[in-house]
Amino acid sequence: MTSPVSNQPQKMEMGLNPGMTGLPPSLQYLAGLDQIIIKQKIEALEVLTGFETRNRYAVLNNQGQQIFFVQEESSLCERCFCPMNRGLTLHVTDNNSQEVMQFSREFKWCTGCCWCGEGCCNMAFAVESPVGRRLGTVRTGDSKCKAHMRIYDASDKHMFTLWGPCCPCQCVCGCTDDIDFPITDPSLQTRVGNVAKQWRGCCVDTFTDADQFCLTFPADMTVDCKALLLGAVFLTEFYVFEQQKNNNNSGGY
Repeated sequence: MTSPVSNQPQKMEMGLNPGMTGLPPSLQYLAGLDQIIIKQKIEALEVLTGFETRNRYAVLNNQGQQIFFVQEESSLCERCFCPMNRGLTLHVTDNNSQEVMQFSREFKWCTGCCWCGEGCCNMAFAVESPVGRRLGTVRTGDSKCKAHMRIYDASDKHMFTLWGPCCPCQCVCGCTDDIDFPITDPSLQTRVGNVAKQWRGCCVDTFTDADQFCLTFPADMTVDCKALLLGAVFLTEFYVFEQQKNNNNSGGY
């Protein structure tokens, strides 16, 4: 069981970014980190019945201590009948149950694909941190055969790009390596971080749909950018791996 960081307010001495006054201490805590782990909680009801439940995640530091908890808010009807299209809000709370971030998307009839990621099927997460303060959006992009996502700030300036592999597959038959989604600048010339879908072992990855990701970034990156990259992890989860799991469950590719 992961232990929470109970003394987040006492860890604020390390490397605060300029202009961070007024932010909750738990957000300021991000200033000193260069890596976080996002671990999806295993839902017993979903494992036993295949019923799509609300997703929950623990966000951990590299010591395995919980720094945030993420819970999905979505319609039961949409989860049952159109899980990939569902509108949702992900509420990010700290260890004091204070909501410090929010990622949201609207319901769409089209679930998005590599060929029309920027068209009518565009999937986008709006990022707020703290809640009510819009930081920007993470959107899918056209990419032909690879998962492609772009990160924009509040003024719609293109900040970062993520590219996934052609076949983001993991299985017990041999594809047990981590799946990397490099984070680059818009020119694709400079790599600034990475999102890795981690292999959690045969039983977890084969018999459940609980995913685990590792997000790395420069320690001196602004907290706003780190929050946007965290939003990109969740878009990767829903755009790539939730679709993959639902296709497998329905017998599709």
